[in-house]
Amino acid sequence: MINDRAQILLKTLVERYISDGQPVGSRALQQFSGLEVSPATIRNVMADLEAMGLVASPHTSAGRIPTALGYRRFIDTMMVVQPLDLERIQRLEHQLQPDNPSRLLAQASHLLSELTHFAGVVATPSRRAASVRQIEFLRLSERRVLLIIVMPDGDVENRVLLTTRDYSQSQLTEAGNFLSQHYAGQALHDIRQRIQLELGQLQHDMSELMTAAISAGDEALAGKGEDYVLSGERNLLHVNDLSGDMSRLRKLFTVFERKTELLQLLDASRQAQGVHIFVGHESGVSSLDECSIVSAPYAACGQIVGTLAVIGPKRMDYQKVVPIVDITARLLGNALSA
Repeated sequence: MINDRAQILLKTLVERYISDGQPVGSRALQQFSGLEVSPATIRNVMADLEAMGLVASPHTSAGRIPTALGYRRFIDTMMVVQPLDLERIQRLEHQLQPDNPSRLLAQASHLLSELTHFAGVVATPSRRAASVRQIEFLRLSERRVLLIIVMPDGDVENRVLLTTRDYSQSQLTEAGNFLSQHYAGQALHDIRQRIQLELGQLQHDMSELMTAAISAGDEALAGKGEDYVLSGERNLLHVNDLSGDMSRLRKLFTVFERKTELLQLLDASRQAQGVHIFVGHESGVSSLDECSIVSAPYAACGQIVGTLAVIGPKRMDYQKVVPIVDITARLLGNALSA
């Protein structure tokens, strides 16, 4: 625990360092904190905060900078997030057009990058876990049926089924209507687990058709690996906190190229309620130790289907980035559900 005075000084230090990028000295803290205390008193408080691991002293300066632990304390107990005004939200909403789901994800990623001047990333929906909006069957020939799966984001998956018998189009329509009415909003692999027990009300041959259809659709979607859309990664080349170490930058871009670690991190963020912030080593990815990730899940038709995030230096303006990530996730979900 730290007292109110130390709390105010730490908050002031973090905010000044985020703003200026320079170690903060006792006179600056005296000027901007609003506290009527001497520089000597401030130095004593800073020494205590340094002993607690909340601030550090660079060798080249008498001032101090926040540590990852100091940023975490600031985020958890001191940060004041101002929500975006309605006019700005409406402008952002206008930039996310729901006419094409794939383009929509790219628009959201670009928007995150443009607004924060860091890297914006949007994990594409996991097709295997995503719910199904509608299922249809179309007769192609005597024993060939086209399976049509409509996802909540409006995307469509097709698969040709080879059947053991001929079905009329009316039979196929009946089967599609049954599945859509009884299983809309559920994931295909969940439907497959229930279908054997719940299709007794249909004829046996129709049950076989739909079982085969769900299995084929589940396998088709499971084969589509989850990916992400990344924008603005070059912005990180111009961030002083990162650009001074080219070896570190190369490792960071390797994470972007390799994708696996970042996807695992984004997937973990799907379990969080609202915005989640990883500071430095909290991400568990060593190449991101000098970065922070501000992430939030987004939903389609009431179900969480993916995550978006901003990746930047630890010295980012969290009070501005957090509402941008939050509202972009909400607007993306609204557009996908339209």
